[in-house]
Formats: sequence, C-alpha cells, structure tokens
Amino acid sequence: MPHLVTVRVVRPGHRTLRLWIPVLLLVILLSPILLLALLGGVIACMVFDMRVLPTFAGVWRVIAALPGSRFDIEQGRHAFLVNIR
Repeated sequence: MPHLVTVRVVRPGHRTLRLWIPVLLLVILLSPILLLALLGGVIACMVFDMRVLPTFAGVWRVIAALPGSRFDIEQGRHAFLVNIR
C-alpha cells in the first residue's frame, strides 16, 4: 500500500505548489466513505454475477502495485506531477 503521495503543480509566473499527502491519514479520514464504497462494490459484484473475493483481491493488487509510480502531465508550460511512494 502506498505511504505517501507527492503532488507538484508547476505554473509559469507562479510559485510551484507542492503537496505531500500521507495515505494512511487520508484512509482514516475517508473511512466512512470507503465503507460505503466497499458495500457498493459488493452489491455491484452481486448484480453483475462476479465473485466478490477475487474481484477485491484484484483491486488490492493494483493498489499494492502503485508505490514507485509516477504520473507526469504537461500541457505547454504547465505541469502536474504525481509521485506515489
């Protein structure tokens, strides 16, 4: 599971905006919404006749593979950079 997400926004003529987001704190703060999303996922698996445990195992594998990922989006001189650790 990722521990830290670093977001950097580069805009010409402005200061560079840097945000460090601790994932564990975010998960704790959003846990009520995450529980509703989990319930919605279980209901969606039942509606679409999917097995619940393999589906959530696949989602967990994608989340576990995120550390080390980097996303760079550039448009002209503007940039949005995300680094997941």
